Amino acid sequence: MKDQIAEAIRHKRCLKIFYAPGVRLIEPHTLGRGKDSQILLRAYQVAGASASGEPEHWKLFRLDRIGNVEPDEGSSAAPRLGYKRNDSIMKGGIIAEV
Repeated sequence: MKDQIAEAIRHKRCLKIFYAPGVRLIEPHTLGRGKDSQILLRAYQVAGASASGEPEHWKLFRLDRIGNVEPDEGSSAAPRLGYKRNDSIMKGGIIAEV
């Protein structure tokens, strides 16, 4: 899963992921490790389910909570407005970024 997401970042491809409460369409921007070594994904969610009620917005996902990852046919609009390189939440290092 980690390699698939890193590849999507490098090639600016959208992904469909299952992340509670359902399927989401995202544009992955940064993959890295948090302060506790958990792998995190910063992405812009384009559509789909949302626990926060904001189906289109910047989101932070934990890889250990992603149930499934599928490539989407669409190209990502990355980098989206508001994107910041060297995401400060990735205290354990960046694996891949736009």
